[in-house]
Amino acid sequence: MNKNIDDHYDDLPENGAQNEWMELVKTAFWAVTFAVLIRSLIAEPFNIPSGSMKPNLLVGDYLFVSKYEYGYSRYSFPMGIVPIDGRIWASEPAQGDVVVFKLPTDNKTDYIKRIIGMPGDRVQIRNGRLFLNDQMVKREQVDQFATTNRFGQDIVMTEFEQTLPNGLTFSIYEEGDNGALDNTKVYTVPEGEYFVMGDN
Repeated sequence: MNKNIDDHYDDLPENGAQNEWMELVKTAFWAVTFAVLIRSLIAEPFNIPSGSMKPNLLVGDYLFVSKYEYGYSRYSFPMGIVPIDGRIWASEPAQGDVVVFKLPTDNKTDYIKRIIGMPGDRVQIRNGRLFLNDQMVKREQVDQFATTNRFGQDIVMTEFEQTLPNGLTFSIYEEGDNGALDNTKVYTVPEGEYFVMGDN
């Protein structure tokens, strides 16, 4: 009888350690599952990698992006593991929304830009000014300051307040109105697509 009791007590530490290990594994599993669901369905954290959205988003800024605003696709989930065809519960972005997206040719790089042109819109830059459907978009100068560009050159940057046709106002930076991309052809936005630009 005493031997059986001793054997029972000898087993307790091993069983206790095994139970603790299983509890740890279960806790870790549910924590990871919960984090993946939050990141896939509700909000995902992003870090701003470049200055293309200055002055509204700065390099190194962290932000949470709503995942449900425009519905879900397979790319809403890690590694595209959910086999969704197209987009479910989709809603259309609004002009002026800041969006995070990937290119169809690159499923690794995240881009953060502002929606400027809606499906069917004609978008053009003429002498540095933005035109939507042949109408010049309103902008007013706010500030002007000296800075250094990405090549280490001293430049003068101008801050404008720009107002889209739907009334949304936001700040933009302009180095000048005579650069290589300050005169473009007219881009007609296809149905189901959007024209995006950075604020800088």
